[in-house]
Amino acid sequence: QVQLVESGGGLVQAGGSLRLSCAASGFAFDRHVMAWFREAPGKNREFVAAISWKGRRTNYKESVQGRFTISRDNAQNTVYLQMYSLRPEDTAVYVCAAAIGGDLETATGGYRYWGQGTQVTVSS
Repeated sequence: QVQLVESGGGLVQAGGSLRLSCAASGFAFDRHVMAWFREAPGKNREFVAAISWKGRRTNYKESVQGRFTISRDNAQNTVYLQMYSLRPEDTAVYVCAAAIGGDLETATGGYRYWGQGTQVTVSS
């Protein structure tokens, strides 16, 4: 019933751009902080970005700040991650997640719902 379905991943060259989408259903989307995490081969899942209920506040991993933008459309129950100036080290499976409450948490334990992820590959 609860679903988070990511889309928009793909293969891009370094310096390129990509926009990820996460369509949510089965829960009160507008009462959840939404976030993006990523998992690269051989690395732990890491926080990328989070956005508050109405989109007024955001939080970013330092290495992506200025290159990535998280946004949401509550009317469509969708959260986005616009990525530009992509680097090979951005290669990972990108996963969206939903958290109860209003804190823009960076820890995986703060999130109750998770998607399956979409692959982003950045070639050099």
